[in-house]
Amino acid sequence: MSNFSEERATMIAAGDLQEFVPFGRDHCKHHPNALNLQLRQLQPASELWSSDGAAGLVGSLQEVSIHEKHKESWQLRKGVSEIGDEVDYDEELYVAGNMVIWSKGSKSQALAVYKAFTVDSPVQQALWCDFIISQDKSEKTYSRHEVEKCICILQSSCINMHSIEGKDYIASLPFQVANVWPTKYGLLFERSSASHEVPPGPPREPLPTMFSMLHPLDEITPLVCKSGSLFGSTRVQYVVDPAMKIVFLNIDPSIVMTYDAVQNVHSVWTLRRVRPEEENVVLKFSEQGGTPQNVATSSSLTAHLRSLSKGDSPVASPFQNYSSIHSQSRSASSPSLHSRSPSISNMAALSRAHSPALGVHSFSGVQRFNLSSHNQSPKRHSISHSPNSNSNGSFLAPETEPIVPELCIDHLWTEPITNIREKNSQASKVFITSDLCGQKFLCFLVESQLQLRCVKFQESNDRTQLIFGSVTSIHAKDAAPVEKIDTMLVLEGSGNLVLYTGVVRVGKVFIPGLPAPSLTMSNTMPRPSTPLDSVSTPKPLGKLLGSLDEAVLLSPVPELRDSSKLHDSLYNEDCTFQQLGTYIHSVRDPVHNRVTLELNNGSMVRITIPEIATSELVQTCVQAIKFILPKEIAVQMLVKWYNVHSAPGGPSYHSEWNLFVICLMNMMGYNTDRLAWTRNFDFEGSLSPVIAPKKARPSETGSDDDWEYLVNSDYHQNVESHLLNRSLCLSSLEGSRVKDEEFSQNLSLDSSTLLFPHIPAIFFVLHLVYEELKLNTLMGEGICSLVELLVQLARDLQLGPYVDHYYRDYPTLVRATGQVCTIDQGQTGFMHHPSFFTSEPPSIYQWVSSCLKGEGMPPYPYLPGISERSRLVVLSVALYILGDESSVSEDASQYLSKITLAPQKSQAEQEENRFSFRHATSVSSLAEKLVVWMTSVGFTLRDLETLPFGVALPIRDAIYHCREQPASDWPEAVCLLIGRQDLSKQACEGNLPRGKSSVTQVLSSDVPSGTETEEEDDGMNDMNHEVMSLIWSEDLRVQDVRRLLQSAHPVRVNVVQYPELSDHEFIEEKENRLLQLCQRTMALPVGRGMFTLFSYHPVPTEPLPIPKLNLTGRAPPRNTTVDLNSGNIDVPPNMTSWASFHNGVAAGLKIAPASQIDSAWIVYNKPKHAELANEYAGFLMALGLNGHLTKLATLNIHDYLTKGHEMTSIGLLLGVSAAKLGTMDMSITRLLSIHIPALLPPTSTELDVPHNVQVAAVVGIGLVYQGTAHRHTAEVLLAEIGRPPGPEMEYCTDRESYSLAAGLALGMVCLGHGSNLIGMSDLNVPEQLYQYMVGGHRRFQAGVHREKHKSPSYQIKEGDTINVDVTCPGATLALAMIYLKTNNRSIADWLRAPDTMYLLDFVKPEFLLLRTLARCLILWDDILPNSKWVDSNVPQIIRENSISLSEIELPCSEDLNLETLSQAHVYIIAGACLSLGFRFAGSENLSAFNCLHKFAKDFMTYLSAPNASVTGPYNLETCLSVVLLSLSMVMAGSGNLKVLQLCRFLHMKTGGEMNYGFHLAHHMALGLLFLGGGRYSLSTSNSSIAALLCALYPHFPAHSTDNRYHLQALRHLYVLAAEPRLLVPVDVDMNTPCYALIEVTYKGTQWYEQTKEELMAPTLLPELHLLKQIKVKGPRYWELLIDLSKGTQHLKSILSKDGVLYVKLRAGQLSYKEDPMGWQSLLAQTVANRNSEARAFKPESISAFTSDPALLSFAEYFCKPTVNMGQKQEILDLFSSVLYECVTQETPEMLPAYIAMDQAIRRLGKREMADTSELWQVKLVLDFFSSRSHQERLQNHPKRGLFMHSEFLPVVKCTIDSTLDQWLQAGGDVCVQAYLSGQPVEGPELSMLACFLVYHSVPAPRHLLPVGLEGSTSFAELLFRSRQLKMPVRAVLRLAPLLLGNPQPMVM
Repeated sequence: MSNFSEERATMIAAGDLQEFVPFGRDHCKHHPNALNLQLRQLQPASELWSSDGAAGLVGSLQEVSIHEKHKESWQLRKGVSEIGDEVDYDEELYVAGNMVIWSKGSKSQALAVYKAFTVDSPVQQALWCDFIISQDKSEKTYSRHEVEKCICILQSSCINMHSIEGKDYIASLPFQVANVWPTKYGLLFERSSASHEVPPGPPREPLPTMFSMLHPLDEITPLVCKSGSLFGSTRVQYVVDPAMKIVFLNIDPSIVMTYDAVQNVHSVWTLRRVRPEEENVVLKFSEQGGTPQNVATSSSLTAHLRSLSKGDSPVASPFQNYSSIHSQSRSASSPSLHSRSPSISNMAALSRAHSPALGVHSFSGVQRFNLSSHNQSPKRHSISHSPNSNSNGSFLAPETEPIVPELCIDHLWTEPITNIREKNSQASKVFITSDLCGQKFLCFLVESQLQLRCVKFQESNDRTQLIFGSVTSIHAKDAAPVEKIDTMLVLEGSGNLVLYTGVVRVGKVFIPGLPAPSLTMSNTMPRPSTPLDSVSTPKPLGKLLGSLDEAVLLSPVPELRDSSKLHDSLYNEDCTFQQLGTYIHSVRDPVHNRVTLELNNGSMVRITIPEIATSELVQTCVQAIKFILPKEIAVQMLVKWYNVHSAPGGPSYHSEWNLFVICLMNMMGYNTDRLAWTRNFDFEGSLSPVIAPKKARPSETGSDDDWEYLVNSDYHQNVESHLLNRSLCLSSLEGSRVKDEEFSQNLSLDSSTLLFPHIPAIFFVLHLVYEELKLNTLMGEGICSLVELLVQLARDLQLGPYVDHYYRDYPTLVRATGQVCTIDQGQTGFMHHPSFFTSEPPSIYQWVSSCLKGEGMPPYPYLPGISERSRLVVLSVALYILGDESSVSEDASQYLSKITLAPQKSQAEQEENRFSFRHATSVSSLAEKLVVWMTSVGFTLRDLETLPFGVALPIRDAIYHCREQPASDWPEAVCLLIGRQDLSKQACEGNLPRGKSSVTQVLSSDVPSGTETEEEDDGMNDMNHEVMSLIWSEDLRVQDVRRLLQSAHPVRVNVVQYPELSDHEFIEEKENRLLQLCQRTMALPVGRGMFTLFSYHPVPTEPLPIPKLNLTGRAPPRNTTVDLNSGNIDVPPNMTSWASFHNGVAAGLKIAPASQIDSAWIVYNKPKHAELANEYAGFLMALGLNGHLTKLATLNIHDYLTKGHEMTSIGLLLGVSAAKLGTMDMSITRLLSIHIPALLPPTSTELDVPHNVQVAAVVGIGLVYQGTAHRHTAEVLLAEIGRPPGPEMEYCTDRESYSLAAGLALGMVCLGHGSNLIGMSDLNVPEQLYQYMVGGHRRFQAGVHREKHKSPSYQIKEGDTINVDVTCPGATLALAMIYLKTNNRSIADWLRAPDTMYLLDFVKPEFLLLRTLARCLILWDDILPNSKWVDSNVPQIIRENSISLSEIELPCSEDLNLETLSQAHVYIIAGACLSLGFRFAGSENLSAFNCLHKFAKDFMTYLSAPNASVTGPYNLETCLSVVLLSLSMVMAGSGNLKVLQLCRFLHMKTGGEMNYGFHLAHHMALGLLFLGGGRYSLSTSNSSIAALLCALYPHFPAHSTDNRYHLQALRHLYVLAAEPRLLVPVDVDMNTPCYALIEVTYKGTQWYEQTKEELMAPTLLPELHLLKQIKVKGPRYWELLIDLSKGTQHLKSILSKDGVLYVKLRAGQLSYKEDPMGWQSLLAQTVANRNSEARAFKPESISAFTSDPALLSFAEYFCKPTVNMGQKQEILDLFSSVLYECVTQETPEMLPAYIAMDQAIRRLGKREMADTSELWQVKLVLDFFSSRSHQERLQNHPKRGLFMHSEFLPVVKCTIDSTLDQWLQAGGDVCVQAYLSGQPVEGPELSMLACFLVYHSVPAPRHLLPVGLEGSTSFAELLFRSRQLKMPVRAVLRLAPLLLGNPQPMVM
């Protein structure tokens, strides 16, 4: 039996055994596998893909079905969650036949299929690989790249890659691949070297054998190898040695292990990117243009590859026959089908424009390796070049550039060559493992020799390379690493599983449920194993085995020097017995701490290797001890502990600590059986054999020990207190007491044990662990356990100060006397006292307290990685209390002393990097700095809650100060820490990819219920009603706008039938009336587009709903339908074409720019019916305006343009140009040039491009080149303004719109450049434009197109003067845009209205409007928003002689033409008004509004005046429309009621002069007024003004097909001027929009000083460049400041995401909606100010103050009085007032602190303080409030801070004082006297004494003695001497009577 326990002593029990079956295997059976797929492909087309038609297919089918069963493989890896974190479950990749199945585990550990792939030919290999998507290929930037995670599936001729995002790539392989490996950079291929590949003929340099591919779209490039030779020179060449095989490749560190089959050695290489110099060496061509050697090599390679490409490659590539069918001419010469099919190359060039090879190296095949190496090859394959081999130099085609290699392997280590090398000693399994102390080993298993060879390696100090050590061999049949616990499992030849850490043996693994490989001859059946199963071993064998085990296996042997012989013999002996039963055959698939065992009968089981420790306390202690011990000793200690811990039937969680203590103390040399406190440990259940140490068999007679054991047992303690016991007087023997004393004398430590020399170091780190645990309120239990161990060690090491320290912390646990184990004086020399050991115990509480009092403290020692909390607390106190900012950013050595064993560089560096603090965000005060720093080191609210309240108080105080006024740009984590969820949500929204984030869900509303949904969709359902109802809450104006703008319902045709009308005439009358109304209906969509701008996120699976344009009517009273198509009246042809176009644009503009739509969806929306083509054309234009058209594939764009549908072309060209605004994009330029004859070469064929398409293309050019001042474009456009009509009737119709378009485009190209047009001075742009404007002699046309203009038109007689009617508008607006805002007086004077009657007759009155507008836009800063300024634009002659329209009589005058004067007058005023609209667009400027409103009213009265006919109603209507548009521009997005009334009035006017154009203008004004449903406004930037000039050009079409003066499509360009400016406050708790008060600060300008304005949000903000800052103002919401002086980016991103600004209600406040006047909260204010009412505070009313569920339930359960209260009433009152204060002062997080303090005082009063930690916390709180830094803060902010408004703290202080003083008077002074004189104190006074000492900071007696306080004669002297001890005066007062010897206590 003894032998049995011996053998089991080093057994390690493996946990949960499960049968393992690869998950994919089962799934494969049910999967529609390759068979079905290939049958499906039996169509004629499949001949291209198979080698010889269907026959080949059938053959391959048979193969598949035969092989599928046999060949399966799988690999497991640790799971990676979607976010990329590692998670604790497996992922499996299973390959069988043509299928790859990827399954993932989950939290519940069950696997589920994640993806399954089926490919065309059998899968050779499948693997995971991460590709880097990067611009820059250098090594340094590697870490920051985005990574594309892929699965790669290797088939015989190609490799498929599928990324997780859903991209699929396929790359054909130019050679047969033997193996593919994933690397840090991409894939690595090994070419399989078949014998027949070597080309015949003279010996040539072989082809490379290894290739890399960095991204699925990159080329496959050869691998470079850099190896050092014997003489120190390095050689760089391609990897060409076919004998070299990769056996292992690791990603981090990036190393490759190869095996050389000739020399039979393994080598390790580092894998990295090629350096430029190596690239040059490999690619080197000599200067003379190719030496014979180079020529020969490249040509041989080329020739060789060609021979391959002719079809004798081992497996035909799937593309081969395919491409040979299509390109017989090329297949012989071009290798492209071997690199990759050509189509794929082109796509690659397109889609991966940042491929490193692009532009330098073409995408052709492998023919371009130049395989020269610049020095001699190794002996084995050196090659002699014959000088005449350059005869075939002609092969060197010029285009064969070499392929640039990407990766290089650099030699690191080769295993030493021993004398005996077996032939095939290639490693079958290689892995990297690290031992328990973090030393890394590379292990490779050579199966033929049953050896596992382990090489230790480490990083060099500069972290650039790896250094390898010597090889250690372990006898093994198989092995696998166990990452989680830094060990590896080794399967020995004997079938035993053994655990090793590094090369140190830990112990055998015992697998419950599998029989141990015992040498039994009986029991051939595999049987369930019981703990006794090896007892049946026959004796002799058992003895033999036992002795062997003792000798070899038991002791942890670091190096197995000679034991290999023993092992071998053991193995041979075992062989004979091994045929019976099941045994383990191999080990595979290690993940985390799980591993699969393959048994010899083919079944597999998965086992779990237990962890090193499960309880947090033991883990921390193990880690600390490991940190401090030398590595070898640490490994041995851990091995011992692991054996004890993981023995079969091991401990449960609770007893783990006891086990650890016993194990540790035994290793230190204690005899734990003899120590009273360790002997009583209760191990639940049986003692495992490991713990019972070997003892001599006790004598049969009992001993007193046994009785003593009973007396000290827990059972006895329980009995002792029993009544029976007292009556029986069963007390322990007096004798035994004595014995106890003797006991303690003769216990001594055994100095030969492992850890004996390191006891002081271990003690010190455990003390630091103890201090660290004190900072975690959840670890109370662990601290008590740890104290017992520490006290024992402190006593034995005779460290009085430490014992005193523990006593003060845990008075009840630390008795004054206890067992001491003596340490021989002789032995103390062996103890190693480390340098960091301090005689004064470091105490974190004491340290913080001293800082608060302002006393100096030595640096606090900390263990990196273990005492992180201590470090945090120390640094935060240093920063916040001492105000030392350098403590967190630079070196903190004055506060922290780092404990190191030896200088471990890498670790130290990591630490520094982790905590170095860079100011990424704006930080002003210390509090902010502290909070930002804490989050940067990962401190969270949860951590704060587990800090004790006193220590946490300074941090909470800082948080409180930050919460009031945080910066808006802090990261999310900071905002969470300070409890501002509004900000953290904002920050987190800001980081989301723009798409349908939760913002839009906040602000998106369902379809309004009821009526609208049943009707047809009017295109306005998706508006955000929730926000609009907040903006316009008083009335239903939004419904009214919807009613005015809907065009989907029939109109009412109200005609009265007079008696004289016949029925037929009446029908005609009705239809004519309907025709009038339809003019209005057709004009509505433009306005609707403005109203619904960007309000909708389409569903990618549904087409966009486009509302019908309904042109029918209903006639009351019978509601009969009126239709235009009845044939009774003439309807203009194509009347609705442009209306449909606008309808399509309006629908498309609903799509928000943030929506996620793609090319396919755009094409999917294409309508089936031809009559809807116009709508689709408009839809395409809209997509361009909101930026989505860039996603449309080039192919589709050309497809649409070739259809030749005029509208589609217009929409597309304008859309694409708007999407590429100002980019000078070349491809778009080409697209547009085809449609502009002037941009084509003069010899090109005349294309018949419709006129409107030309107009659109010209404006498109302007948009694409906007603001670039591109010379050629400007020159052409300048000429095009005056393009004469051609001879053959071309360019004769609608010339005005073309000239205008050219002018607008020219203006855009040179936008705002003014006189600084670089390089255009010879074009004389302004002079030429002036000439176009006023007329004159046509200049001779320069440039390429003069031929076309030689012969004049046969139709139009223009002569050689400029036709001003055509050219003037374009030229005027071009001048306006070129000199926009330049305030250039000389140009502005050209545009002044003529001031003599003679000159006035020369100018069309309409053009005066444009001139006035242009002049004002140039003199931008002179525009003033008042009517005086408007009138000042009218020349004097007009002002004096103009008629007032209200007069009845017309003044008669011969020389004045009144008609001209009055028309000029109204047009000039309209022009000035329009410029006012541009100047104040989107500003809601009140004076501008009043001024424009006045003029609008005036024009309305003129229209009805009797003299209106003089001016002409048409002119007045035009001017009125212009003024109305200006008014809407100023009030854009605001929904102003007065403007809405004007629009509504004009909507109702349908007869008379009201044509399509005026309706268009009025409804555009209405749309602008409600732009984007009130979310958008207009900008006044240059490009916006240009867009608005195109959109609002003040000449409106006469009817719906009129494009003569201005192309209707341009009306939609207003979108380019719209910008989101609505700020919507959203309550972060409710997630609903709400009202909030906002203060906007304007920057000062030349017109006004810096001013502030208060707005009630949701509101439109002014333009951002005018603002300095925006602030959410209290008192109801937490303040929030957005500072725009640092840049507007933050605010812009908020506005673009629907303007959502999260706000948080303060406690006690209600939102403006619930309490508009603030009266309900006023009540709360008065209560808060007078504390007397806090008592009367009813818990029920708390709901008005807070919605925090924790606080509500606290009020419910702790503050509600019940019936018989009695004593508890006082506590209830206290709780209520505390709750009240926390809520009203917004510090709910202080509630636990209040209650804890209250509890502490109550406990002290009852004298039940078991430990003093709570008292320490109260003391720290009091210290904090009396600290100097806190006082200073209070002076700065008198109203703010924690605990400010209460009398709580003084009461606490007073209560503690009086309790302790009462204790002193009641006899405590005796205790204090005894303590100070060093006598032991016994009994119940212990805990009160400790409280007294802690609270009054009484120094330990050892400090008092040297100062000599005892001998003081007077109180003054006492005070003086106590100053040196930093003792507080109040403590001196208490102690004075004892020290001065006065009999009576002197209690104050």
